[in-house]
Amino acid sequence: MKLRKYLVRALHRLQKGPGYTYKELLVWYCDNTNTHGPKRIIKEGPKKKLIWFFLTLLFASLVFWQWGILINTYLSYNVTSSLSIGFKTMKFPAVTVCNANPFKYSEVKPLLKELDRLIEAALERILQPGNSSDNVSPPLDLELWNQIPLVLIDEHDKDNPIILDIFESNQTAAARGGPMGRGLCHGRAQLPAVCPQCSQPGSESCTYRNFSSAAQAVTEWYILQSTSILSKVPLHDRIRMGYQAEDMILACLYGAEPCNYKNFTQIYHPDHGNCYIFNWGMDEEALNSSNPGAEFGLKLILDISQQDYIPYLSSAAGARLMLHQQKSFPFLKDQGIYAMAGTETSIGVLVDELERMGYPYSDCTVNGSDVPVQNLYSQYNTSYSIQACLRSCFQNHMVEICGCGHYMFPLPEGVNYCNNEDFPGWAYCYSSLRSSIKQRQICIDSCKETCNDTQYKMTISMADWPSEASEDWIFHILSYERDMSTNVTLDRNGIIKLNIYFQEYNYRTISESAATTIVWLLSSLGGQFGFWMGGSVLCLIEFGEIIIDSLWITIINVISWAKGLQQRRARARYPDAPPTVSELVEAHTNLGFQPEPGPAGPALPPEPGTPPPNYDSLRVQPLDTLSPDSDTD
Repeated sequence: MKLRKYLVRALHRLQKGPGYTYKELLVWYCDNTNTHGPKRIIKEGPKKKLIWFFLTLLFASLVFWQWGILINTYLSYNVTSSLSIGFKTMKFPAVTVCNANPFKYSEVKPLLKELDRLIEAALERILQPGNSSDNVSPPLDLELWNQIPLVLIDEHDKDNPIILDIFESNQTAAARGGPMGRGLCHGRAQLPAVCPQCSQPGSESCTYRNFSSAAQAVTEWYILQSTSILSKVPLHDRIRMGYQAEDMILACLYGAEPCNYKNFTQIYHPDHGNCYIFNWGMDEEALNSSNPGAEFGLKLILDISQQDYIPYLSSAAGARLMLHQQKSFPFLKDQGIYAMAGTETSIGVLVDELERMGYPYSDCTVNGSDVPVQNLYSQYNTSYSIQACLRSCFQNHMVEICGCGHYMFPLPEGVNYCNNEDFPGWAYCYSSLRSSIKQRQICIDSCKETCNDTQYKMTISMADWPSEASEDWIFHILSYERDMSTNVTLDRNGIIKLNIYFQEYNYRTISESAATTIVWLLSSLGGQFGFWMGGSVLCLIEFGEIIIDSLWITIINVISWAKGLQQRRARARYPDAPPTVSELVEAHTNLGFQPEPGPAGPALPPEPGTPPPNYDSLRVQPLDTLSPDSDTD
């Protein structure tokens, strides 16, 4: 009932206002609107009316065009970056130090013995192909070689290069000299099929990775082979074969407080073996820096034991270190720096804090929970980072395609590391996957940057340490403190001194803010409307009113059309006109109508305001119930 009353009132208001036709409504709007232009259309002469109609239409089109541009700009969600500088007491960064060599050669030599003999014989044949001896005692184990052979490519004829296996007995082609390429041959098998042996260079079952230098080819080949061997060694044995904290960290001082290797957290890093993290914040609260300057930072003396390096695995000597946030995993291969042996390296740190806006302004993530990639580094209880996501994505693809995981990345549950015995074709599968642009793009599209990040900008300076005048007594003291020996067991090739400190307490914050807001959008829309049409928000309300009125007119026309259609259908069914009331009364009287008896007494005239009698209550006897003898008077 309320809806019906509302509709009736709306129709009465419409009847009093614009009228019942679209023309009347349009004329009424142009005469009453506050927008410039429409009034002139109905009040000017014929010529000016046409001019004003054209101008109004033109400027209205410009308004809608500008509005489209403004709305599209707002929906693009652009951001602006602002730089601010603050001053506060800051947390000292987590410092991760590793040896450039992952394992002690004395510990891992029994596992790599056959591999080392094989690479030594191969280098002899590469450097002196005519003088190499075929009688090696004891005989070489060529099983590793046949799985991933190292070959030479004769490029005298660019169109028809000759592929030469280093351990072939006939080396005439290699001995003749000329430009020689180097390559690794991988079998083209897909797991779980057996990988064909590449013992016949140039066969279709091989694919090659070319190198411009034998040094690069030998290093890559040795890394692939050692990865297969070390992947079968249990984790606790790999930790035991690495450099221990008490042997590597000789001295530690943070500010004015002494520290030692017990203040470091040990983790196993596949690239660098045992690594040690200072101020990681996992078990204890992160340390604050009391003051800027070298005297209030972290000072370390490290021994890298360069004489125990693996000769073919680590070609660089030194310490690998990285500054990063607390509770984040250190990716030293990407973000770490080297500290050279025999030097004192000073690292001044400046802090940059990045604050990105989230969706819809950028596709960043707060904690990685909305990233569709299983984070394999969560087993370390570390925070999300895009480096962890990219490596986890690659390892997941490696497991899915190759059937095993690469030794350099964490493993999903229930998966084994790749090796030559259990997965003969893993090297080819890994190389193909690593060089696949499609795979890299999938991981880039799946992973997201973090919305908040802290970056440490480093200023690095170095000097020789210790000096020639002081090296004797320094090496004596450090050797005695480590080994309780009066003999010097350290030398310049294994000692590194590090100074890490804040240069100043000023930090920079690079934050993003929305370039366009809803306030900007409304003011811009209103400015364009006011400039071209002289309108305001009230003019828009008037325009909305005319739209509502036009809808009411449409409803009235539809209702009238429906009623007319109903009446036409009724006339088609009943062509005769319906009887009037007087005809019905006469028919009832002729059929013997008897009114109901009323109360005795004279009939009184009806009182003013009394409604007429209701003829619907009259009782009429049907014709088929009358008898022939009934009285019809």
